[in-house]
Amino acid sequence: EEQLVESGGGLVQPGGSLNLSCVTSGFKFEEYAIGWFRQAPGQDREAVSCTSITDISTYYADSVKGRFTHSVDYAKKTVYLQMNRLRPEDTAVYYCAAVKVGLCWYAPFVNFWGQGTQVTVSS
Repeated sequence: EEQLVESGGGLVQPGGSLNLSCVTSGFKFEEYAIGWFRQAPGQDREAVSCTSITDISTYYADSVKGRFTHSVDYAKKTVYLQMNRLRPEDTAVYYCAAVKVGLCWYAPFVNFWGQGTQVTVSS
């Protein structure tokens, strides 16, 4: 059974940092692009970051460029999202997602989703 399990969310003050982890199992990790999406209350789910398996380039949403870093540990089959200089508008449920074919930042191409981890940025 394919699984993606996120962890590392929580409550943090503006300007703070969090490091999210996504541990995967049940599928061939190297054949999928693993990315991060987020969904705030009342808003659509949006792509945050992902790494293409074709050219190993990394996509970042404009709103997180320079603050968030996406990384992949192929040995551990784990993907991380280091989030620095967090803002209240980063508050959302963050989801890990696996894409086998197609654009890794395009939600309709996602094959598997994690259950999500809540990130709240507030003073």
